[in-house]
Amino acid sequence: MKTENIVGEIRKFVEEECNKETSKYGKEPYEYHFVPMVNHAIKLAEKKQADKEIVELAAWLHDIGSIIHGRKDHHITDAEIAEIKLREYNYTEEKIEKIKHCIISHRGSNNLLPETIEAEIIIEADAMSNFENIAGIFKAAFVYENNTQGEAKDSVREKLIRKWNQLSEEGKKIIKPKYKAAMLLLK
Repeated sequence: MKTENIVGEIRKFVEEECNKETSKYGKEPYEYHFVPMVNHAIKLAEKKQADKEIVELAAWLHDIGSIIHGRKDHHITDAEIAEIKLREYNYTEEKIEKIKHCIISHRGSNNLLPETIEAEIIIEADAMSNFENIAGIFKAAFVYENNTQGEAKDSVREKLIRKWNQLSEEGKKIIKPKYKAAMLLLK
């Protein structure tokens, strides 16, 4: 199967999982997290001359475990699901391992350092996508974490600061207006 077909099938798989009644976070993550994250990942891959195919597939699959099983250890379930899905398309084991590394190392609390430019891009694109969906971060703070308004405000501000600190200088240039606006509103 051609690469563009595999990417299309994986995109469709992620969208279908988000649209299922069993999705842990409902339908919204597809439009408000995955799509912006993938867009940032593709742009960064082009600018940094990374393997766009690896980056795009890892971007689509980087949070699929949280959609299907929930956030706990989602980087592990993300990688397991990615491996199964990509093998269905006879994807090479070498590329599957590269994608799994991108996925596993994307989770900041995991403390696994990225070993490739592609893994660095997934971390950065994931961080950048948070600035596209501040409402979603608030939703998580209220609905899934049961925070009060003050706790949610502090939680969102702290998360955005952590995400800002994950960005390269290039990523910061892109996101700076949104970061400054968020910090002004959340002070």
